[in-house]
Amino acid sequence: MRYAVHKAGSAVAYCALSIKVGTRDEDGFHSGIAHFTEHTIFKGTKKKSASVINGYLDRLGGELNAYTTKEEIVLHATVLKEDFRKAGSLLLELASSSVFPEKEIETERGVVIDEIQSYKDSPADDVYDRFEEKIFEGHPLSKPILGTVSSVKKITSEELRRFVSEKFIPGLMALTVVAPLEEKLLEKDVLKMISKFFGETPSEIPVRPLSTPLFRKFDIRTDKRNHEVNAVIGGLAPSLYEEKDRYAAILMSNILGGPASNSILNSVLREKNGWVYAVETSYTQYSDSGLLAVCLGCDKSNLDKCLAAVKKEIVRLQTIPLSPSKLSAAKKQLLGQLSISGDNGESQCLSMGKNLLSFGRISPNGEIRSKIGEISSQDILDVARRIFDPSRTSTLIFL
Repeated sequence: MRYAVHKAGSAVAYCALSIKVGTRDEDGFHSGIAHFTEHTIFKGTKKKSASVINGYLDRLGGELNAYTTKEEIVLHATVLKEDFRKAGSLLLELASSSVFPEKEIETERGVVIDEIQSYKDSPADDVYDRFEEKIFEGHPLSKPILGTVSSVKKITSEELRRFVSEKFIPGLMALTVVAPLEEKLLEKDVLKMISKFFGETPSEIPVRPLSTPLFRKFDIRTDKRNHEVNAVIGGLAPSLYEEKDRYAAILMSNILGGPASNSILNSVLREKNGWVYAVETSYTQYSDSGLLAVCLGCDKSNLDKCLAAVKKEIVRLQTIPLSPSKLSAAKKQLLGQLSISGDNGESQCLSMGKNLLSFGRISPNGEIRSKIGEISSQDILDVARRIFDPSRTSTLIFL
């Protein structure tokens, strides 16, 4: 099992157990089992009942949580620094000895089904998920994280135990801790915890089969009879391992529709014209591909104006190089956002786990700053042309 520790100046400790298994790894199991495992792993271990687990960190003033993506399941906890051993041990216990009692499974099944059905009330989320399923059609990345109502109804306690026994192995895990304690002490305790729950025998690290998604272009409008129109416009983007292009894509995405109010689309569509409720770009990096898309919500009367404006600004990014001053300002803004995010202990802890599983190491801040600093105006032009090539750009609109 990989692990990493970091000393931080806070009274709070953050622990995360990242497992390199997600929705794309469900072959041989019912769709949605990765997410269902994340929900039900807290329902009892060989030594602790669901009620004990639920209150184990709560009574210390701490928090226990989890999430599932297409490529990983992450269990994480936040506690006071003196309780980090209890938090880390609990995460490892959940991953190594959860029993998935049938009665608890049935209760949680209803919760997950409600979550699936609630997406109908959130068209902004639903349209993006449908876009991702369509653009990755025929590829493991097309699978919905939540599964379907039908598939979730078929998942059994026995299947959950089989999924965990096959997928939750040390070679696919990373334990990370950020706490206000000396790193030598943290490392010593982490190694003790890992040895207690998973032993000291090295295990092979299975390699996830990678494949390039087939190219698919589509332009679909679906009448959902919603008050608000939700649209997604985008295409395949650099993968996690296309280092130069992915850093350029991150910067280009931030310039085009990042969280700041001065991003191009926010300035044009919202601040200047008031055409949208919300607009942003989303760039998700996977092991063998990526997806970069513009997501917006607006009144039906403004849809065509919004689409024309988005196209105009994308063409501008593809044809007009950024001036040295604009490029420098964009880099500083991105680096500032990354620094502020990295100053959050929980974000740092989760990022460490992601890096260990993806690259086998944690990239120093100086290295990331250097990579961003090397991006040229030509790199921005190239990545904008690649992702938003008109012959390869797709659109999905919920009317």
